[in-house]
Amino acid sequence: MTELISALALAIVIEGLLYAAFPEQMKRMLASVQALPASTIRAVALTCAAVGLVLLWFIRG
Repeated sequence: MTELISALALAIVIEGLLYAAFPEQMKRMLASVQALPASTIRAVALTCAAVGLVLLWFIRG
């Protein structure tokens, strides 16, 4: 459980650094994501989750 919380905290740190370093680009990216259909966002999110799971499987296996 500690590893999960640490991983989530690291994701928050990385996201915060991106917003701090590139605020205008992040605003533009969020606006472009908002224009996408929900099905596209869902497909990309599920693909990212699957790639993440495969990477974890290789790293932890």
